[in-house]
Amino acid sequence: MTPLRAGVIGVGHLGQHHARLYGSLPESRLVGVMDQSADRARAIADKLGTRVFSEVHDLLSQVDVVSVAVPTSAHYQVAKACLLAGKHVLVEKPIAVSLTEAQELVSLARQHGCCFQVGHSERFNPVMQVMRPHIGRPVFIESHRLSSFSERGTDVDVVLDLMIHDLDMVLSFSPGPVEDVQAAGVPVLSSTIDIANARIQFKSGCVANLTVSRVSTNKMRRLRLFQRDNYLSIDFQTRQGMVCRREYKTGERPSIVVEHLQGGDEEPLKLQLASFLQSARTGARPVVSGEDGALALELAHQILKAIENFVQRHAEQG
Repeated sequence: MTPLRAGVIGVGHLGQHHARLYGSLPESRLVGVMDQSADRARAIADKLGTRVFSEVHDLLSQVDVVSVAVPTSAHYQVAKACLLAGKHVLVEKPIAVSLTEAQELVSLARQHGCCFQVGHSERFNPVMQVMRPHIGRPVFIESHRLSSFSERGTDVDVVLDLMIHDLDMVLSFSPGPVEDVQAAGVPVLSSTIDIANARIQFKSGCVANLTVSRVSTNKMRRLRLFQRDNYLSIDFQTRQGMVCRREYKTGERPSIVVEHLQGGDEEPLKLQLASFLQSARTGARPVVSGEDGALALELAHQILKAIENFVQRHAEQG
């Protein structure tokens, strides 16, 4: 099997790891990297023994697949250039800033026959491999994603920066169409929303309550799901899961049985890139397709609109 030739555009905090992994996976060969900082690109290239490109079209002429890990505000422009060149693209989350941009990227991928995957890496967290078989039709979902403040990612609000992970995860459970969205949020250390909470009501009756913060003193990435017959708890940091279910014994009252599960040590990004390379090679639908990324972004914008309404109401009340 001939390795696919890979390039990375944007080798900052996350992109450097895309480059590292492309260089280590047997399914790929790292051809080169580029970054808006020439010094940064050179440092990563020297570390990985690869080439630096200064022009996008030069890199694209040498590769089969590309990871786009530039700031969110540049996702659309860079991913569009890659798709127009007929390259398979993995763009970091969120897919783009606006829904119009996202839909155009999805359309371009379809027109040019390109694999187009969005980097919602929590789907590849090893804990999900052991927990997903237990997930059926949740009636209530609760998530907390908290982190300390960093300038990285503040080109967008916390909904597009952090909550987008949980929106994609919730939608992957197929709760159906959205009926209503209520949300609140405030800026704290940046000029955009830093803390937010959203309550999403689906027509199926399922409710999701999501809380995110990028100004927290403690890091947390947890998801809880309540179903008809069990309760699930998932910790994405420790990769530990818990399943609590009712057990019936003849002549006795129902009791609760608790099962603890542990995900493996695999690097989620490595699993994500391997999956992307497989889809690029075979033409199979990516685990997190462009369409999936666009749906998560659409819901994110509904939440942002609800936050805007919340802020306006409180301003009017004085």
